[in-house]
Amino acid sequence: MSPNEVRRTAFWQGVRGIAPMLVSLGAWGVVAGVAMAKVGLGLWLSLAMSMLVFAGSAQLTALPLIAAGAPIWLIFGAVFIVNLRFVIFGAVLHPFFRHYSPGRRIFLGFVNTDASFIKFMADHNHLNGPALRSQTWYFVGSGVICWLMWQTSTVVGVLLGSAIPSSWSVEFAAVLALIAMLVPMCAARPALLAVVVASFVSWLTQPLPLRVGLLLAVIAGIVAGYWADVRIERLKQQEGRP
Repeated sequence: MSPNEVRRTAFWQGVRGIAPMLVSLGAWGVVAGVAMAKVGLGLWLSLAMSMLVFAGSAQLTALPLIAAGAPIWLIFGAVFIVNLRFVIFGAVLHPFFRHYSPGRRIFLGFVNTDASFIKFMADHNHLNGPALRSQTWYFVGSGVICWLMWQTSTVVGVLLGSAIPSSWSVEFAAVLALIAMLVPMCAARPALLAVVVASFVSWLTQPLPLRVGLLLAVIAGIVAGYWADVRIERLKQQEGRP
């Protein structure tokens, strides 16, 4: 198989792998688009924000602050804290992509999403070193299709925004979308433990300002899931199972 065929095949494998999550991601994007329309950003500013920021939780964190006329440092501070989980994701992915140039790593970081990160780690958790070309293009395929779905659904949300009454509380649809995205990933016990721990920490830290609790919940969930995964592997080795 030629290098071009390897890239093309791996890219579409990534697209197909992430496809079941695109409906939930699209619902989340529509909610973000509606929120931007309600704030009054307009189509072009909404598109610019969606294309450049490309982070639903960060956008939904910034929009109420923008509407309230909050100072720019507060908006950036809140968004920075919400997006700190991507620093953790990047640290986990670094061993796989460290052999690429800084420019390529920046691109890989930009197309990374919660869904594509979780899917990549689930399908390639056997990696012990740099990712192969096919594995990299798998990651690119899943990330690019998520970006395209996000832009498309955001436009739909912006266009529908003026027609949807605020009393409908469409923000709740984002929660349902995330739940639909999360449930299929909880088949393994480490993932389920990570969700339980992160949910508990998130509930416990609700009073903290600027959504710091979200970051703490992400860290706690990753630590719990990693601990459970290592524990299970050790038990398998002790029992002589593959």
